[in-house]
Amino acid sequence: MEAWIYWLIIILILSFVEIITINLVTIWFVVSAGLALLTSLFVDSFYIQFLVFGIAGLVIMVFTRPILKKLLVKDKEKTNLDRVVGMHGICTEEISNKNDVGEVKVDGKKWSAISSTKIKKGEEITVISINGVKLKVKKGE
Repeated sequence: MEAWIYWLIIILILSFVEIITINLVTIWFVVSAGLALLTSLFVDSFYIQFLVFGIAGLVIMVFTRPILKKLLVKDKEKTNLDRVVGMHGICTEEISNKNDVGEVKVDGKKWSAISSTKIKKGEEITVISINGVKLKVKKGE
């Protein structure tokens, strides 16, 4: 049997696996198997064909996976808690260092807050993230 037939069978199997999983598991190797199939039309050495298959699959995966993941991931719905991230507020109780918990007012509500820098009472803050029930904040900009 010709080598290109084996590569065609591999393409079909990997395509079937990709359709079943829908998680971008084998799509890169479907493409690389296609390249190996093209290589088999010009080169008789199975080792070279397999090398093309392996290297092309890894290179395609490394360079395209992050891009495809960004394109295919749906926008994350913010919860009520997440929506305060990025908001501005005011420090109502001084935060002296990383281990000291202070208090801030954001969106009309008071929150416990921590910061990596000293923030004095009355200074404007920006919410960086949420750490448990405390807001991680920085001086406002």
